[in-house]
Amino acid sequence: MLTDSSAVEEQQPTAAPRKQSDVGEAGAGASRIRPFLRPQIVFGTVVVLIWVLDMLFAGLIAPHDPLAVSGPRIQPPSADHLFGTDALGRDVFSRVLYGARQSLPLAVITIVISVLVGSLLGALAGFFGGILDALVMRLADIVMAFPSMLLAMAVTAALGPGLWHAFIAIVAVWWPVYARLVRGQVLSIKEREHVTAATAIGMSRWKTLLKHVAPHSLTPIIVSATLDLGTVIIMIASLSFLGLGALPPSPEWGAMITEGTANFYQWWIAVGPGLAMVSVVLAVNFLGDGLRDVLDVKTRNR
Repeated sequence: MLTDSSAVEEQQPTAAPRKQSDVGEAGAGASRIRPFLRPQIVFGTVVVLIWVLDMLFAGLIAPHDPLAVSGPRIQPPSADHLFGTDALGRDVFSRVLYGARQSLPLAVITIVISVLVGSLLGALAGFFGGILDALVMRLADIVMAFPSMLLAMAVTAALGPGLWHAFIAIVAVWWPVYARLVRGQVLSIKEREHVTAATAIGMSRWKTLLKHVAPHSLTPIIVSATLDLGTVIIMIASLSFLGLGALPPSPEWGAMITEGTANFYQWWIAVGPGLAMVSVVLAVNFLGDGLRDVLDVKTRNR
């Protein structure tokens, strides 16, 4: 018995057509992610993630106790001690891994507090103006008139050696950078039409600042904070190198470099923490440069 071919075709299930909106949303999502896949962003992110994992799991990764004697004194790099041992017989590689627990969190906290203090003062100064603007900017001018490292050394010396005193000193030096940056952004943004319209309909000045001005200032803050993270890591290590930061026997990178410079022939004691610090600084600089290229409209349109 012959069957109608058209009837058979009607009985066969047909695949549901893909909605145009689904295709559009997938394409839009991919287009938003693609700019962030630049080589410098990927490289910086991977290196930073490696150090974050080390910071979290240093106890599992490090082969030796960073504070305990684990071998002969001043032993060069070997299979048992990848970065050798220091003058007390402590494993340098383990101390480098544990050093990330001190340098990296402190640098991030320093940047976050500096951004919060500087952004708050800069936003208030730029939006409200008047005496507040004059006071904040003159105070920022006074702080920025001194070399940042020299002023940080003076503040730390006055408070006494210690990592948290170094943190206070760097925050005191670094907040004017963000105060000036945010003030300039706020002065530009508050003249835009949407801010003028919000003021015209009777919205309070505080609500206008929080809802229509502050969100538009975030991009330069994120880029600047990422780039400044490497500088802050170097400043923390420099203060420790000068004896104003971490105190012995703390496994901090700057303090370890100080130990390694005592004798030129014991080069491995300083090279280990030096390479660690260079890798982190390069990674955050690559990451900051990539974010600036993606987020900064002026740079992206060149």
